[in-house]
Amino acid sequence: MSSTTEIDLSIGGMTCASCSSRIERKLNKLDGVSASVNLATEKAHVSFPDTVTREQLIATVEKLGYQAAAVQAPDRPAAELPGLAPDPALETTPARSATQALARRALIAAAFTVPVVAMAMVAPVTHALGSARPWLELLFALPVVTWAAYPFHRAAVINARHLASTMDTLVSLGVVAAFGWSLVATLAGSTGHLYYEVAAVVTTFLLAGRYAEARAKARGRSALTSLMELGAKDVAVLRGGASGQDIGEDIGEDIVEDRIPIEALDVGMRFVVRPGEKIAADGVVLEGRSSVDASLITGESMPVGVRPGDQVSGGTVNTHGRLIVQAQRVGADTVLAGITRLVERAQTGKAPVQRLADRVSAVFVPVVLVLAVITFTGWLLVGQPAAAALSAAVTVLVIACPCALGLATPTALLAGTGRGAELGILIKGPQILEQTRAIDTVVFDKTGTLTLGTPKLTHIATTGRLRGTAALQAAASVEAGSEHPVGRAIRAAAQERGLPLKPLTEFTNLPGWGVYGIIGGTGVTVGQADLFEEVPVDIRLRDRAGTTVYVGWDGIARAALTVADEVRPDTAAAIERVRALGLTAHLLTGDNERTALDVARQVGIDPQDVSAQVRPEDKYEVVQRLRAGGHVVAMVGDGVNDAAALAAADLGMAMGSGTDVAIDSADIVLMRTDVAAVADAIALSRQTLRIIQQNLAWAFGYNIAALPLAAFGRLSPMIAGAAMAASSVLVVANSLRLRNWQPPGQGDDDPAPARSRPPADVP
Repeated sequence: MSSTTEIDLSIGGMTCASCSSRIERKLNKLDGVSASVNLATEKAHVSFPDTVTREQLIATVEKLGYQAAAVQAPDRPAAELPGLAPDPALETTPARSATQALARRALIAAAFTVPVVAMAMVAPVTHALGSARPWLELLFALPVVTWAAYPFHRAAVINARHLASTMDTLVSLGVVAAFGWSLVATLAGSTGHLYYEVAAVVTTFLLAGRYAEARAKARGRSALTSLMELGAKDVAVLRGGASGQDIGEDIGEDIVEDRIPIEALDVGMRFVVRPGEKIAADGVVLEGRSSVDASLITGESMPVGVRPGDQVSGGTVNTHGRLIVQAQRVGADTVLAGITRLVERAQTGKAPVQRLADRVSAVFVPVVLVLAVITFTGWLLVGQPAAAALSAAVTVLVIACPCALGLATPTALLAGTGRGAELGILIKGPQILEQTRAIDTVVFDKTGTLTLGTPKLTHIATTGRLRGTAALQAAASVEAGSEHPVGRAIRAAAQERGLPLKPLTEFTNLPGWGVYGIIGGTGVTVGQADLFEEVPVDIRLRDRAGTTVYVGWDGIARAALTVADEVRPDTAAAIERVRALGLTAHLLTGDNERTALDVARQVGIDPQDVSAQVRPEDKYEVVQRLRAGGHVVAMVGDGVNDAAALAAADLGMAMGSGTDVAIDSADIVLMRTDVAAVADAIALSRQTLRIIQQNLAWAFGYNIAALPLAAFGRLSPMIAGAAMAASSVLVVANSLRLRNWQPPGQGDDDPAPARSRPPADVP
């Protein structure tokens, strides 16, 4: 059985949608190959079997007259974020130098074109030159239509060898036709109106438009470039002395710092991060306390405090303290590298809406060539001069360029996914955008999504003269042998209050019920009410949200402790923003109904939209039931038990703080921990889709309206050249509006969420 490999190819020489469609068709004709070619990123994402080699793929592209090179190494190990094809550090192409060369070519063309236009269209200049005018126009126009227009002619010839046509074919034919007609007239001694200025102006306008387009596309890629450049360039590693967690005990004169390039950093090495420096790799803090600014990775606006034992990510910035970190993932295996790959993969793909544009552009150029011939012939048949017929035919050739069609979708994807990455929203593919349009229900898993996922003690009730602190100390001492989340919460509460644990002489775990231990000769039970013969009425906490356990001895419960998972401070506002998008919020949890309804009340979810006591394996069924009821469902979760539901939903959204399995199953990964990221992701996806639709509407409308005007002589070739160049720039500029997109209802002065505090009723 053959295996499948994925690779990205950098494609050079593409100028329009016809180019990308042609390359895509050729690659897909190879047995077992699936390819998607993106004009804006100038890359092809190819999936191919082991019966096809990378060399064959590159050769296929080069046979069409384009340049190709692999920018991905499939044999690299998988990165931290699952579901991403391995990829080395992303390389940039020499796009800047190409853009500068294009600018020089356009400026030189303009310098020669201005005199040609003056001689042809400024009456005093025309009369002053007399019979010398045609020869002077020829002299100035010749460098423009040969050297300046060379890229168009070269591409047209290469495509003609393969019996293909692209935008360059239209431009080259138009320029050559206008110049050739004028040259023949000049050699024949004509002093009437010629078309040298048409050939020169069209060339100059198109070069200027292509330069503006290249600049705009580079701006659209800036978010991805900033991710690629975010990592540290070098790192101060520690040599000698202790290793691992013992470093704090042994640092001395035998420890030296050695600054090395980031490429030389390896797993297990210890390195120093000073205030203001970038953390070089993913790792664990061995020594020091500080705050880390992770805004460019997670979108979080506030620095996060770190101390020994905490995980840190490469590319984040240490704000004030000195840290010593041990590298755990380096290079292509870091979270930053995985995010960069994810963003680029989304930008390389195609949204389904782009397929229509691809199908149109594949046949558009041949149709325009036929239409130009029909226009020329038609004008002659109705008795119009050959010069007028030529002008109309050249206008048809120039006005019909399908560049705007090819740029409509990929430029919006570049800007939208790049902006999402800046906000901590990773959209895995362009098809996700269309899925967000129809979503009407968002299902939230409770634990770890709407709540912090770390249960805390919220209430203690005692009977008789027993003090709350004594009951808590006894319960924590018995729970010392348990790893249950409730036990951890009780131990944490005792530690916060400075209550030492009493020694146990015996410990018994009662799975599903509680724990038992002997403290100072007394057998203490912590668990459900059924473990006790008597539970006094005054400590029964049935009306308390959360999980209540009882503490007692001699068969009598003496105290009740309630543990609950705290709701995230920003959740209520985030749910309100979800509703403002026209969506229904649904709560899904395995907790009891009382706890679920209490959380729903706190965050503003309607009680009828709550599903409680749902087992992990049943979450999938809940999503399917909602879909069967006619809802289009987005699922938000973070745990292994959410993976099936995430995959079953129309749109899966995983919190980046969750498990790898959940992240792998999701369509959108939210690197931020606040629930507001859900509304931001949907709003950004919808806005990106709207921009794509606007671009396509303009691109189709422009060609549909302009072609008849050109064929009937209502446009001049020069106006056509300017309009065609402007249409592409307009599409790209519209897409770039996404770079400044802001989440609805949010501003820079929004207050930071308050820190959580112990409940007031806990003694």
